[in-house]
Amino acid sequence: MWPQLKQLLLTRLRFRESWILFFVFGLIMMNYPFISIFNKPTQLFQIPILYLYLQVGWAVSIFVIWLFNKANNEDDRDGAPKEGP
Repeated sequence: MWPQLKQLLLTRLRFRESWILFFVFGLIMMNYPFISIFNKPTQLFQIPILYLYLQVGWAVSIFVIWLFNKANNEDDRDGAPKEGP
């Protein structure tokens, strides 16, 4: 099951729509409505919530970029033609 799931995920991440979807999602998550939700004077583990939200968002975006890079490297190894211009 895991190899099939991995292959499906890597295949899906090769599509340009996935790149655009994650980019737009990142822009939305770092703009007004979400920033104002987490801009509260409360703390979690002695860390302000807004700071924690930004740090976790940064880590998730790095992980997504790593997944996209891994999908492209798998594509290069397979010798399959790349999508795009």
